[in-house]
Amino acid sequence: MSDPEPDSESGRDSGPRPVVKRAEDIEYEPVGAADGMSKGVLLDESDGAPTFAVRRFTLEPGATAPKHTNEVEHEQYVLEGEYTVGISEASATPREDGEAVEGGEEYTVSAGDSLLIPAGVVHWYRNEGDQRGAFICCVPNGDDAIRVVDDE
Repeated sequence: MSDPEPDSESGRDSGPRPVVKRAEDIEYEPVGAADGMSKGVLLDESDGAPTFAVRRFTLEPGATAPKHTNEVEHEQYVLEGEYTVGISEASATPREDGEAVEGGEEYTVSAGDSLLIPAGVVHWYRNEGDQRGAFICCVPNGDDAIRVVDDE
């Protein structure tokens, strides 16, 4: 394996370049299956980020996102507001104490809280407050299949 070629002007290797992306340049789009939820991609592979994508989600008052799974892990940091995050393991997956989670647990999160949602874990969102909620979500670059889970 060879070392990257240095950039002739700076003397640095030709790896990822620094990027500054301004807030006003971020485009937010509605999230398909969710009501009142929008997503803006802050940085991803199209910006030269080699490993992770960083996204910002907003949840308007009354927003809901259905139970779903993702093929990749999600690390989240709550920026503003207060909203509910539901997290459930599949009922066939026992906890360490042997108890299986059926309906899942719901957590009220607010600014400064962090979450780890492992790949394949069922989760959902609900903003019952009168203030907008927002969070940063970091995921590995690449494909991520999202599967909406039917309530049974």
